[in-house]
Amino acid sequence: MPLYNRLKEYRAKINVNQQEMGQLVGVSRQTISQIERGDYSPSVSLALKIAKVFEASVEDIFSYEED
Repeated sequence: MPLYNRLKEYRAKINVNQQEMGQLVGVSRQTISQIERGDYSPSVSLALKIAKVFEASVEDIFSYEED
């Protein structure tokens, strides 16, 4: 049951790169890259921080779909 995300799309809307996004939420560029690729599921607190940057809900950015 993978966690899908629209993080890359949201980053493009506010014109920030992975490095800048990582700095905004307190993680590395590599972590942002792994989240975008679906290789890493963020903690609830990290997902909330990411959503806050975009003034969006967690559900707007992340979706959990059953196989």
